[in-house]
Amino acid sequence: MKSTPKQASTEVSNPASADLWLGLQVRAMRKSAGLSLKELAEKAGLSIGMISQIERGAASPSIRSLRQISEALKVPTSLFFQEGDIPPANEIGRIVRNNARRIMMLRQNGVSKELLTPDFSGTVELLLIRLEPGGTSGPEYYTHKGEEAGLVLCGAIKLWVEEDSYILKAGDSFRFKSTLPHRYCSASDEVTEVLWVDTPPYY
Repeated sequence: MKSTPKQASTEVSNPASADLWLGLQVRAMRKSAGLSLKELAEKAGLSIGMISQIERGAASPSIRSLRQISEALKVPTSLFFQEGDIPPANEIGRIVRNNARRIMMLRQNGVSKELLTPDFSGTVELLLIRLEPGGTSGPEYYTHKGEEAGLVLCGAIKLWVEEDSYILKAGDSFRFKSTLPHRYCSASDEVTEVLWVDTPPYY
């Protein structure tokens, strides 16, 4: 029986399991790089205690912390997306089924990101971003090359681009240059979903 999008999301949304999985990936990559907890903490600009908690699944990293860790390990942040079901050979690189999406869970931020494009190798990255009430990209502004655009599917977000802020509700869409400082947070007391496009891929 086919899963609906909501069912598929529920299957992978156990916060404790997501944190533990993410922590195991960080630990494995750190050891593969031959780094101690102290060395990774120094390279990532984080405390030893925070790295230790993340590796044990006792803490969920913020989006910024995860990027700092990936940069310190010299690996793409895309490696922290959990794999979905393996697609049939004739769909690889072209089709993403509902139960085969790669997912990143960031419990601390109240954010999950599902990759809707087959992989990270193309020039466009399509994500389904889900924000719990109070969910946020964090207090920091982000800048990177490219452009991004999106469509709010349900709920509402507050989007900051430079000094301007906007409340976007279901049906509203946006586009801006990624080189402009930006961030976002939930503006709803219900789950918010946003179809988000980055070009080139951010992860």
